[in-house]
Amino acid sequence: MKILVVSGATGGHIFPALAFLDSLRQQDQNIETLLILPKRNILGKEIACGYKIRYISISPIKLSFSFKNIKGVFNFLKASLKSIFILVEFCPDTVVGFGSLSCIPVILFAWIFRIKTMIHEQNVFPGRANTFLAPFVDRIAISFGETQRFLKQYRRKIVVTGNPLRSSLKIIEKTKALEFFQFSKSKFTILVMGGSLGSSKINQSFQGAVLSMGNKNNFQVIHLGGTKDYGYLKDGYKNLGINVRIFDFLDSMQYAYSASDLVIARAGALTIAEIILFKLPAILIPYPYAHKHQAINADMLNRMKSALIIPDDKLDAEALKDAIKEFMHNPDKLENMRLQYNKSHSKDASVLLVELAVSLN
Repeated sequence: MKILVVSGATGGHIFPALAFLDSLRQQDQNIETLLILPKRNILGKEIACGYKIRYISISPIKLSFSFKNIKGVFNFLKASLKSIFILVEFCPDTVVGFGSLSCIPVILFAWIFRIKTMIHEQNVFPGRANTFLAPFVDRIAISFGETQRFLKQYRRKIVVTGNPLRSSLKIIEKTKALEFFQFSKSKFTILVMGGSLGSSKINQSFQGAVLSMGNKNNFQVIHLGGTKDYGYLKDGYKNLGINVRIFDFLDSMQYAYSASDLVIARAGALTIAEIILFKLPAILIPYPYAHKHQAINADMLNRMKSALIIPDDKLDAEALKDAIKEFMHNPDKLENMRLQYNKSHSKDASVLLVELAVSLN
């Protein structure tokens, strides 16, 4: 059996695709796989080692007349042609798409060639590419049950699988996780992160919040700041007098999540799935330019009473400081927030996705 997987350029698309491929390999090593990524993808080249990869040239297209759009249309046509060649050459039994523009030509031509197809939606609110592809595919796997209300006309195709996570993301005993960072067991631990590329606004606001906080000895910080801000974050923390571990990117996220009492983050689909897995109380700052995907993701956890939302336009050092202090001084509130996660989906999404993909043939 051959399965072709296609993903977009961001971590929110790539990591679920790789989790699916990892699970596929574990369950049946005789299945041959091929991963298609956008050529501009840097992250995928770094983390998708061990898998056969092909690249297609594709770039965003907007509804306006510009040189970038002309180039985007040309790249889409080029990607379409290459998709045909890849499909003919690899001859897959099933094609699985994990969202973004790069999936459209591959899935469409798979449909034309009568190859079985499936898409996976990571967000609560479906992306434009998956919404467009929904009529053509055989199955639609979704991460959250709430997504069904946005795809009512395709209910018969929908299966709630959850969002597949890397196999390395296992809950670790907290003492062991704290030792990994050489942290104290008696201090409140805060995890700060801004997605796979980092967030300058979150980085700056958090450092400002820490600067204005009185007692800096009762908490410790794991800060994933991204490559761009790593230097200034390191310099900024030097004179703040707190125990902090700064990373541009951390592969061993299971230790960071397991060690933490509170997470401050964006609300991408992958981040939400990981927060749910580790049952972490959260302060979420949805990225405002993602077609409201993150706002809807964050709202789901807020309604579960597991997260506090600070809108991006309201985020500053003072707002973040007040929110952090509220959590630090209310351990019962934190525990209640953790307990709310017991109501959420808990099955292994990677296994469910593999079973679904294999069952199509």
